[in-house]
Amino acid sequence: MAPRKPVDPAELRDALRRVVPWVCGDADDKPPRTDLAAAVRSSARTLEQIAPGSSVEVRIPPFVAVQCIEGPRHTRGTPPNVVETDPLTWLRLVTGRLGFEDAVSSGAVEASGSRTGELAHWLPLLRL
Repeated sequence: MAPRKPVDPAELRDALRRVVPWVCGDADDKPPRTDLAAAVRSSARTLEQIAPGSSVEVRIPPFVAVQCIEGPRHTRGTPPNVVETDPLTWLRLVTGRLGFEDAVSSGAVEASGSRTGELAHWLPLLRL
């Protein structure tokens, strides 16, 4: 698999700015799917860039799944360390509106595996 093109930080900021009112609860309407997808994908791929590796898989259905954090690589089946959440919760984590531990304890984030807590070190990605 060819490496992905790096995410431009300006692209990430622009994508997040388009959804921030909804993420903060200042807008009732969900952003257009294209804007939401761009914000989720660019932020997840930024995480993949800054925390390279393949020991933790981060899933934000239906938009993206990435592997990150150095350590043992998994190649088949369900990875031993998986973090999964919805787009709104992910974007709240990415922008610092929600802490990782709080999201896990509330059930907004499903985290399985001994290394999933390491994700907290990399969040938030960008405070807006």
